[in-house]
Amino acid sequence: MSPNTPDGAETVAEVGEFGLIERITRGRQQPRSTLLGPGDDAAVVAAPDGRVVACTDVLVEGVHFRLDWSNPDHVGRKAVAVNLADIAAMGAVPTAVLVGLACPSGTSAAVVDQLTAGMWHEAARARVGVVGGDLTEAPTLVISITALGDLRGRKPVTRGGAMPGDVVAVAGRLGWSAAGLAVLGRGFRSPVSVVGAHRAPEPPYPAGPQAADAGATAMIDVSDGLLADLGHIGTASNVAIDIRGDLIEVHQRLVDVAAALGGDPRHWVLTGGEDHALAATFPDPAGVPDGWRTIGTVTRGNGVTVDGVPYTGAAGWQHWR
Repeated sequence: MSPNTPDGAETVAEVGEFGLIERITRGRQQPRSTLLGPGDDAAVVAAPDGRVVACTDVLVEGVHFRLDWSNPDHVGRKAVAVNLADIAAMGAVPTAVLVGLACPSGTSAAVVDQLTAGMWHEAARARVGVVGGDLTEAPTLVISITALGDLRGRKPVTRGGAMPGDVVAVAGRLGWSAAGLAVLGRGFRSPVSVVGAHRAPEPPYPAGPQAADAGATAMIDVSDGLLADLGHIGTASNVAIDIRGDLIEVHQRLVDVAAALGGDPRHWVLTGGEDHALAATFPDPAGVPDGWRTIGTVTRGNGVTVDGVPYTGAAGWQHWR
């Protein structure tokens, strides 16, 4: 029996593969961009632009999420959100997601119900369809999401276009997920605002196409930490980036949580990942769109600094380190 299965609960093995698919897809609505949804060998999704933006992420229980910290609905929402944020970071509009799900045969079918309900919830928030996927058995719960997007005539905004003289701006929250993780790591479940931010991030999907329309020269999803991800832009663009400390917003809630835990709220904002905010560079300070906050500048050279000084300590998350 899986640890995710209460005694007496119906398991995925008892429901069966096709019974589980029927439960996952029953009564679900698709957007107009889904021309053919689940039920065939493959889905058909409209691509009016003629180019398809695609990305994938894998979430593993015990590495990316814990079901004693998050309920399955949260995990499902997060799995979809982290992928759709990547689509938005290219300046594209998300159109569809495909789900690969592996779990032990003794996993409660109710867990899968809640997990996929979270996926449908986040997909609906982004106005995309869950158009297909695959189910299989594995020793632990693993979720693989593939997301698709449409550029709608825009050029893709890559990491490699930043130029000296550009300004750096962000859209979305920073540091909240890191604060929530710190709270959970201490055995607490509140404040709900920061814990919820860790359990189910809310990326600003419309901000990606908005930035592209405003002439963004480079853009990235902040998944590993602001400084770490700006470092990826710097490397790809062969430029340096300097962040101004006085422009970094630290919400009072983060300050309060840090005071209670003995943490550093500014560190959470600069290096905490999994909020899935967007960071971009723009050629004209006056052209930074509404909803974006200017935080620094692009210069010649290499590396990321804060007020001209290299940041002490890890700049963000790295697997295997």
